Amino acid sequence: MPMKRLVKSVINVSLCATFGLTALALGTATPAHAATETTKKIIQYGKQYIGTPYKFGVVSMSTNAFDCSSFTQYVFDNFDISLARTSSIQATEGTPVDKNYLSMGDLVFFKTNGIGISHVAIYAGDNKILHSSSSKGVTVSDMTTSYWQNSYVTARRIVKS
Repeated sequence: MPMKRLVKSVINVSLCATFGLTALALGTATPAHAATETTKKIIQYGKQYIGTPYKFGVVSMSTNAFDCSSFTQYVFDNFDISLARTSSIQATEGTPVDKNYLSMGDLVFFKTNGIGISHVAIYAGDNKILHSSSSKGVTVSDMTTSYWQNSYVTARRIVKS
């Protein structure tokens, strides 16, 4: 290998290693984990409520209607995982996850009212979210639409691998 090409290769490898280590040191590289049996079951369990109507401020543990946070609270409770009642408080639970490292079962949070975190959903894999929408009730939506892209705030890993 000519010396010039060897030097370029060494520099490229060094830069990649430096950027990777820097990202780890700064906490921006939260590794994804594969879907676990529990997270698969969480999504499967939540999907049985697709079509259930939306009602803001519904009583906790009700199944005749959900708002976004009562839905996540109810689904996770079925797996003995306790969540707070509101999306803004749920956004402080678990471990922060970078959007590029989402795994099935992570909670994703959005600012849909212009004020702060106002919506929570469960990441269902393949850029899909399972949530209680004010317009459709419990549904699966595509996170890559401009609406969800523009309102995304953060994500949290609740289920430990």
